[in-house]
Amino acid sequence: MSEVMISVEVVYAAVDCQEVLRIKVPAGTTVSGAVTASGIAERFVDVQFDKCALGIFGKVVPDPSVRLVEEGDRVEIYRPLLADPKEVRRLRAEKAAKAKKAQKPI
Repeated sequence: MSEVMISVEVVYAAVDCQEVLRIKVPAGTTVSGAVTASGIAERFVDVQFDKCALGIFGKVVPDPSVRLVEEGDRVEIYRPLLADPKEVRRLRAEKAAKAKKAQKPI
């Protein structure tokens, strides 16, 4: 009896390129196992995939070493944020307030 295989996609977007890999894995494979099976680590040797957050269809998976993939899942590898979005918005608002204050007539 042969092992049941399922199809999943493993996706990673680097700064300058995007990689979408369609692979077949045995049923019962974990999210992190699918990433390993995809061989994506060999394509991007400078990325530490074990430190990246993983998700399925845009939703972060809290424990990818436990969550099993299902037929048709899109496993996404998220790069770490370079800047905190809240901090960027705060700085932008401060800059806009200063610019507005500078334009007011005395």
